[in-house]
Amino acid sequence: MRLLGNILWIIFGGLASALGWFAAGILWCITIIGIPVGKQCFKLASISLNPFGKEIVYEGGAASFLLNVIWFFVSGLELALCNFIAGVILCITIIGIPFGKQFFKIAKLALSPFGAKVVKIEDL
Repeated sequence: MRLLGNILWIIFGGLASALGWFAAGILWCITIIGIPVGKQCFKLASISLNPFGKEIVYEGGAASFLLNVIWFFVSGLELALCNFIAGVILCITIIGIPFGKQFFKIAKLALSPFGAKVVKIEDL
């Protein structure tokens, strides 16, 4: 079921979300100082391609907080807003609600990606 959800996810907006993360990663990698931030963007683009079966666990300290504040004003607000709007549009229909929930999960991640870890949900 997760495979089908992830395939439909890519068709209904996941690819656009992943391209947004990828573009942000490229822009951050232009400078040497921004390379660690860009690498994080590339990692998080993977959850934008297949979010079903994955959860986000937030752990972090002072360094993560500082990077999240900088991230919020430079790239985070735009990515979060785009994912939030896509989630709202998909939640208009009953069929789109699971996809909208995934967009909301990614929007939350876009606000504070540092200190966040993506973990797989094990089959029960």
